[in-house]
Amino acid sequence: MPALPSLGFLPRPPLPAELLPGALRQRIGERLQNVRIPAFTVPAPLARLVSRLPQQPPTHALTLALNLALGRILPRDTLEPLTGHHLQMRVLDAGLTLDFTLTERGFRRTAPAADRKPDLIISATTRDFIALALREEDPDTLFFSRRLRMEGDTELGLLVKNTLDAVDWDALKEKLTGRR
Repeated sequence: MPALPSLGFLPRPPLPAELLPGALRQRIGERLQNVRIPAFTVPAPLARLVSRLPQQPPTHALTLALNLALGRILPRDTLEPLTGHHLQMRVLDAGLTLDFTLTERGFRRTAPAADRKPDLIISATTRDFIALALREEDPDTLFFSRRLRMEGDTELGLLVKNTLDAVDWDALKEKLTGRR
């Protein structure tokens, strides 16, 4: 029976941007720079349905995404003051309430406590959270136009906002698109 190759000899899988030919990659990148998210809200019947569903799957997706970013684009040492605090993200128009915390092992889902409020609640619509993630809007603009709300520990809220502001989104975009 032949020996299996060592894992050290396996090739690195290509980044999604490397799979596209150069000219096509450049055209897609140029078009994506000019794309703006349209104004929308999740329809009320869909939001009523989503609010009745278990919140664990979307919370798990959120914590997975945050853990992938932790240490890569979200500096772990900067976020250390969040450790052990109950955080809640409310997607107002979708009826989602996502409860999570930062532990020594990363972000984890937490069960909401009936007798205790979260330390920090961040609320916005689906469209505004997407615009924030894509850097189409900045947190200050959303906050001062009352489209992004933070309740609870203001120091934690400022830490989250400042961390988002400090992320080098252009460097991340370069990695994803393969452009320098």
